[in-house]
Amino acid sequence: MTFTVSQASWALDSESPALTLSLLNHLGLVSVTGEQGISFIHGQVTADVTSLEKGHWCWGAHCDPKGRMLASFRTFKQDDALMLLAPRSAIEVSLPQLKKYAVFSKAELTDLSQELSLIGVSGSEAATFVGSYFGELNGAVSYSEKGTIIRDGERFILVLNKAQATAVINASGQPLYGAGVWQALEIRAGYPNIAANHAGEYIPQMCNLQALGGISFSKGCYMGQETVARTKYRGGNKRALYILFGESQTQVRLESTLEIAVEGGYRKAGNIIEVVSRGGKVLMSAVLANDTPADAVLRLADDHEASFRLQPLPYSLEDE
Repeated sequence: MTFTVSQASWALDSESPALTLSLLNHLGLVSVTGEQGISFIHGQVTADVTSLEKGHWCWGAHCDPKGRMLASFRTFKQDDALMLLAPRSAIEVSLPQLKKYAVFSKAELTDLSQELSLIGVSGSEAATFVGSYFGELNGAVSYSEKGTIIRDGERFILVLNKAQATAVINASGQPLYGAGVWQALEIRAGYPNIAANHAGEYIPQMCNLQALGGISFSKGCYMGQETVARTKYRGGNKRALYILFGESQTQVRLESTLEIAVEGGYRKAGNIIEVVSRGGKVLMSAVLANDTPADAVLRLADDHEASFRLQPLPYSLEDE
């Protein structure tokens, strides 16, 4: 089933419509089932999934043995499965690694990205619309015969089959927008949606996972745990995820390199994690040195006319 997607017309620095639906086809879902499914994943990721109750969700990361993230994800329980929601490109890197170790456990991992549709609902009327369509929303994750609803503040991710996705879109009376509308909200939330091109580059604290509750420092061993714990207790992390906003007349890509203004010129500053461009305006998240000044001026290595400024994070990094 193919969905017709509209292009957003409002500026990146202006208020979005009161009710906005976005096709989240850049994200995918992996289900973990089996007698040892949850205990297996518990030993692979930073989140304490054994303590995760139904009706709740949390952030987490899957790291390589050196503690570098292969994927960041939201995780929640649905029926008898543990679900991992992550960028599709990251799933392509992470899932084969998980399956390599799953053969030694009674656990099955299935990529459901092609079977299910993910719709993001946002705007001041989002809660009213979602509640009227699905019924009472009684937690961070709600379940109905029509689908699963993940609540993130005043935004919602709907996990639906194709028919229900079409029904929800039709019921809203609104156009369906592309993933960029949702990604702009994720960037402003300071979320670390790591794509495949940056897999294996950053330990979780470099992308603020600790500030989002995505790392348990008391759960015991997991893949890469020694590096993640050492970074917390011995220090040494010199990077963090930042939000940047500015202008560029050229296409900004995840592969683009950021440069920061210093005395006498510019030097390499960091890498882009997620980016949305509209009408010459650019909103992005990027990993930079964690002592980057609040008034820093940044540009692109391949576009010296571009200019970006840091935006405040909606959470604190003080604990780190």
